[in-house]
Amino acid sequence: MRVASEKATRIMSVFHYDSKICVDAVGFSGGIWISPYLDSDAEAVRQDNILKLEVAELKSKFCERTQALIHGDLHTGSIMVTSNSTQVTDPEFSFYVPMGFDGNDRKEYKLWILKTIEETWNLFYKKFTTLWDEHKDGPSEAYLPELYNNVEIHLLAKQKYMEDLFHDSLGFAAEKMTRRIVGVAHVEDFESIAEPEKRANCELQALTFAKLLLKERRRFKSIGEVVSAIQQSKS
Repeated sequence: MRVASEKATRIMSVFHYDSKICVDAVGFSGGIWISPYLDSDAEAVRQDNILKLEVAELKSKFCERTQALIHGDLHTGSIMVTSNSTQVTDPEFSFYVPMGFDGNDRKEYKLWILKTIEETWNLFYKKFTTLWDEHKDGPSEAYLPELYNNVEIHLLAKQKYMEDLFHDSLGFAAEKMTRRIVGVAHVEDFESIAEPEKRANCELQALTFAKLLLKERRRFKSIGEVVSAIQQSKS
């Protein structure tokens, strides 16, 4: 009983930590940002009603959907790569939540990152939908065979599911971007920039795109469109 109780306590503490991210993202958890450069931008986030509604929707999904067991804190500091293998560490925040919660010279490096984003989603999409097709006649609580009993409904269900998953992924990504700039947990990518004004400019670009992505994520139909929007936002 004691072991079970400790395990339950641990799970709930992880759940509380991750679910508060949504609140943190809109600046209600004692956020920290590079002041005074982003003071007005942080205040704009707190006063943005549309942003709050979108974050509330994502928080609701986080609390209610248990689509998959995910890492929960996946970033470059948690990934170890060699020429032969890739290992992911620090799984202490693993939890069953929406799947979308987890995604040289500098010019070449930036292009590589964008290419990797696009290839990662496209490869995931291909593998996931292939498995969907392979197991479309298997047992399912959500898609009962006696109801989803023709090619057209199978295709519509798959398209709708993947579209929702894609938009969830964009929303959670945007919310995390916002949190990492005006919330309490930041990233080394920005904090390692020694010049405050330069850092603030970089963070503002990311914050501006994060707000656009969070509020307008449903207009994007492909990851290629997202990458193009990123490139246009920096032009």
